[in-house]
Amino acid sequence: MNDDFRIEIKPFKDLLPIEVYRILQLRSEVFVVEQNCVYGDIDDKDFDAEHLMIWKGDDLASYARIFDLGIYFDNAASIGRVIVNPKYRSFGLGHQLIKQCLEQIETEYQVQTTDISAQEYLQKFYEGHGFVKISEMYLEDDIPHIHMRRVVG
Repeated sequence: MNDDFRIEIKPFKDLLPIEVYRILQLRSEVFVVEQNCVYGDIDDKDFDAEHLMIWKGDDLASYARIFDLGIYFDNAASIGRVIVNPKYRSFGLGHQLIKQCLEQIETEYQVQTTDISAQEYLQKFYEGHGFVKISEMYLEDDIPHIHMRRVVG
């Protein structure tokens, strides 16, 4: 990732209104419109998450929300709403995003286990970051998903 990108991690209460707007705008653009999936994206879990944002100027280039142990899964931290802005998909930001999320979980939360509900077609991507499939395919909002886990140490 080059110096033109900046990374920020904030709890919901510290997000600026423009940041909340950009997050919801990008999630709607990709998860609802691009993936043609009508679902309740605004689920109250944003309040309990830390929000990892990769910015290029005023553009939200990539985003994920991170949950400490026990918030989303009982015995694991979690990463969700992983997204890369279509304009920045050739920059390797997805890998940088996951790397930063895992670093936050391991260093700040000091949690060794991270679980995700991954879209099935991204299995190999997440395997590249040490996740393993621990469930059969299931539908979440009519999109095939799998439960994956990464354990450190």
